[in-house]
Amino acid sequence: MRRVILLAVFIGGIMLACQDAAFLDDTQTTNLNEGTVFADSTYATQFFFGIFEDIGFDSDPGRFSDGNAFSPARSGGLDGGSDEAEPRAIPTITTNVQFATGTVNSVIVSKDAWDVCYRNIRRTNQFLKHIDITPFQPALKTQLVSETRFLRAWYYAILLKHYGGIPLIGDTIYSPNDKILAVRNTYQECVDYIVSECDIAAANLITRPVARDHGRIGAGACKALKARVLLYAASPLFNGSGFAPEPLTSIVGYPTADPNRWKLAAEAAQAVISLNAYRLHVNNSPPGEGFYEEFVAKDFQSSNAYSGTILERVATDGNYEERLWQPPSRGGGQGGAYPYHDLVNAFGMANGKAITDPNSGYDSQNPYANRDPRLNNSINHDQSLMPAVLQGPRVPIDIFLGNYQGRQAGQDAVRAGTPTGYYVNKMLLRVIVANGFITGPASRPLMRYAEVLLNYAEAKNEFDGPTQEVYDAVEAIRERAGLSPFTLAAGLSKDAMREIIRNERRLELAFEGHRFFDVRRWMIADQTENQTMTGMEVVRTDSTASYNVFNVRKHNFRDAMYFWPIPYAETAKSPELLQNPYY
Repeated sequence: MRRVILLAVFIGGIMLACQDAAFLDDTQTTNLNEGTVFADSTYATQFFFGIFEDIGFDSDPGRFSDGNAFSPARSGGLDGGSDEAEPRAIPTITTNVQFATGTVNSVIVSKDAWDVCYRNIRRTNQFLKHIDITPFQPALKTQLVSETRFLRAWYYAILLKHYGGIPLIGDTIYSPNDKILAVRNTYQECVDYIVSECDIAAANLITRPVARDHGRIGAGACKALKARVLLYAASPLFNGSGFAPEPLTSIVGYPTADPNRWKLAAEAAQAVISLNAYRLHVNNSPPGEGFYEEFVAKDFQSSNAYSGTILERVATDGNYEERLWQPPSRGGGQGGAYPYHDLVNAFGMANGKAITDPNSGYDSQNPYANRDPRLNNSINHDQSLMPAVLQGPRVPIDIFLGNYQGRQAGQDAVRAGTPTGYYVNKMLLRVIVANGFITGPASRPLMRYAEVLLNYAEAKNEFDGPTQEVYDAVEAIRERAGLSPFTLAAGLSKDAMREIIRNERRLELAFEGHRFFDVRRWMIADQTENQTMTGMEVVRTDSTASYNVFNVRKHNFRDAMYFWPIPYAETAKSPELLQNPYY
């Protein structure tokens, strides 16, 4: 599957280098055209897999760059536009920096969400239009149609969470001379369309493709996307929040609130759980090892492979994330963002208590001891263990100022290699470094079973309160995390459970593209994004160590930033395309 996708991406990139408006026109170098491509099974397959190429672009940890197609300077992903991480400094002011500083507007915002999604929606429509002439067996045609409809729903869902209601084009394929009426559909129409497409796609797909079919779309992925979209649809921002004046009220959300939307979201997540096709990978020897292994210990031939992963961007072995996130001494620092100390503080202790709890055992002079195991598996801090050179024994990295056992502060130090005193460690293989020739699993999860459990817990708690089912879902996450005890206090209120669930999402799903949108749909971004973010400076001598918190960047948030602005180039050429509120 991975080899097929790589071949498809390579050949598909050549085929699709032309503008979408001039689909596979005859040129001096090829006789390929729309008819010949889809009448040939090899070309048609390559075209189909080309639609997968962009499936994970929105949560890519190196999403934003200076635009250089050959050697881009990257500033990180959406984590750098939220309270998770500080963007990497590059000469270009990228969109994540614009969101962090409150300066984003429709002229300078990245067009990637709009362009990439509609480009691929057009591709799905092209494939569906010509499926009848492709020389595939009927069963394969049915499968490919269902997978394509999922992909179309997937790209619409990305548009929806960025902009609110967007134009739904159905099966239309516009030509260069067509007048495109870019009228935005209501939020409800968009949700209903995506949900319907997910239901239709799921009906003709197996639950979870494994072994040689690993990486294909299954019914479980369709149901998980439906659950995610319905969770968003039930959230405060989209439920009678009064955020947007007319005529945008019904475009960016439902005009009135309805608590039954939480019920629909809970039922959709329960449908995924009831498949019994996924599980959390629990291995607490040592504590939290299962959390690490879910991202990197991958067996393509096993029927249990990726049992906690529902959908991912499949890739061959490599070191892309290592190059983005590892310290400079290991060849990293090439485009990933840097975790804030504020996120580190959100991780509790191994006993499940918050570090602010006086009974937690937290020691400010030994701040990384006995913490939630997800902290070390997600973030590298001073004295974290990493391979020494290329591949070898793990040794402490030095992210400090001063002298310690004869070692001087080096290129990895705070304010040298990292502006916050931290590096991301999530999804990185412990035995490889980016400056070596050894590679490891490079596929990146896009939907995980852990998210489904948290989706279910949130929706169920909002509709029914903290029932036993809510406790069970949250405690399953905490058990796999390696907390001991992993159980929650009995008799929690709905409000108390809500805060626990939100924090669990912050920790469990860190650096996977969720936090940026979570704080918006909860309508708390005016709090989380309006504060001065901090880092950690460690000063060591031969006999002492001190831990000093310092200011990194003041984040600024304004109400307009609950949504992305539609790119000015789009609204300028289509006056009927209404801009989002306050831009």
